Amino acid sequence: MKKKVAIIGAGIAGLTLANFLKKNSKFEFMLYEKEKSLPLEEGFGIQLATNSISILNQIGFNKINSENIFHPKNLDFYTIKNKKVCDLDLSQFNSENHKYTTLKRSTLIEFLKDEIYSQNLRFGKQIKEVRELKGKILIKFDDNTNDLVDFLIGADGIFSNTKSFFETNKNKPKFKNAIAIRLLLQSKKNLEIDEKNISIFMGSNMHLVVYPINKKKELNLVCVIRTKSYNPSNILTLIEREVLSQNHNLKDLFKSNFKSWPLYSTSKIIPSTNRKVFYIGDAFNGFLPTLAQGAGQSIESAFELFNLIKDDNLNASNLYFKTRLARVKTIGRRSNFNFFAFHFSTSIMQKIRNYFLRFLIKRKGFINSYLGTIYKN
Repeated sequence: MKKKVAIIGAGIAGLTLANFLKKNSKFEFMLYEKEKSLPLEEGFGIQLATNSISILNQIGFNKINSENIFHPKNLDFYTIKNKKVCDLDLSQFNSENHKYTTLKRSTLIEFLKDEIYSQNLRFGKQIKEVRELKGKILIKFDDNTNDLVDFLIGADGIFSNTKSFFETNKNKPKFKNAIAIRLLLQSKKNLEIDEKNISIFMGSNMHLVVYPINKKKELNLVCVIRTKSYNPSNILTLIEREVLSQNHNLKDLFKSNFKSWPLYSTSKIIPSTNRKVFYIGDAFNGFLPTLAQGAGQSIESAFELFNLIKDDNLNASNLYFKTRLARVKTIGRRSNFNFFAFHFSTSIMQKIRNYFLRFLIKRKGFINSYLGTIYKN
């Protein structure tokens, strides 16, 4: 008899898992999304290292229209004044079939939804109740429908509603005293950068990243600013005070429409209290964006879980948590360190950081340890 799986949340993690389940005849599944549609109009960028691409290629990502993606070769570091510090060769982590890739999030969602959109995806489904019933998981929705499944997968983000039904330990995400701002650029404005590379500008209590997201010369900009509170109506004032005060030449970058949101990370990673309930993506652990592994870890976690449940592993719950915990701890430490190092507030600390950055980037042993183990996993 086929195993029934319910996935809650149609983001990158949920859609990735759904695609792998679709390829395996041992499962029947349904993907439930609380929104009325997928946000395909969202054009902001994401970065996918080779660890993600090698997984996605197993479900046909290598056939995607090459005009809609980009393969940056270098990661260029700049001071906030647009002075080049050094650069890192990203292509050293690539293989012929797996290359560091940047693209719009909507492009990836569009690709992932194609195989499951018509038959395996239900919109407007808000969970009202979840409980165990005779060895299975009963899910009740607020539209008076229900589902009885063998596995329930929470893929509904860092503030996962699915968790609230099973986890009595109220492990609320922690605000990191920082916000992120995203926008799309049609040109590099007056920045002195190579548009084919990823560019990181490091300033006092902030950093800014610009990178290409396709071959149409569109650029994605992300700006992370430290602040003790999040006030959506005060973002322009914050940009003026924390970014433009350090380099007023950046003012043209923020004339486009942008979105902002507060940054959170998971305060403590706890295992599922039910061996038939799993959490993937940000529902398992939310990262800071300073290692650009958020989307990648959503993909990885979905793939790890799929491999465990497809093999009917009786210890799947413990193995998944142990493997995922080790992985996110490593990535979390590097993300937190980057968050610390990118934002030095004094000129002397910035000079020391830049000196060591130039030195370490030339050491292949260090680069393979710091990034290679992440990108090539």
